[in-house]
Amino acid sequence: MTQEEAFYIGYITKTKGLKGEVQLFFEYDEPELLDLDVVFAEINGKMVPFFVSACKLQNNNTGNLYFDDVDHIDKAQVLVKKKIYLPLTKMPDRSDDEFHYFDLKGFTVSDEKQGELGEIIDVNEYPQQFVATVLYKGTEVMFPLNDDMIVEIDEDEETLLVDLPEGLLDIYLSN
Repeated sequence: MTQEEAFYIGYITKTKGLKGEVQLFFEYDEPELLDLDVVFAEINGKMVPFFVSACKLQNNNTGNLYFDDVDHIDKAQVLVKKKIYLPLTKMPDRSDDEFHYFDLKGFTVSDEKQGELGEIIDVNEYPQQFVATVLYKGTEVMFPLNDDMIVEIDEDEETLLVDLPEGLLDIYLSN
């Protein structure tokens, strides 16, 4: 499996105890909807499968997991800080009216003052916010996706109208 055939759900934060238990921090909105029988860790650029033998979800967006064949803290330690994925085939269904910032990938962005900026080539989730990346005049420009910046989203036309702060584009183009 390749990274393009998977979706990111979170990362291993730490080991727990001596018997190979790890803590997974979920960056996926609703971890209780995920089918966690097998997960994939990105190790040296490859997607390595880990079969989950036990999983206990916590209230703080974490879960404690045991993997088959990871039965000692030394085996679990190498997984700390690794990104964890699930196959796209296991992505929970969403209702048609449910919209996520990740859905903006591929949308054309226009700024109220600058006009058309280009297509959103990536959307990343950070602890405080989502950030879109656009290729503008040959330079990757990043801006937060939040209610203060977004003026209008047209799902039918796949366009996003934003009001970027004064000087934001200049910071990227001044290099």
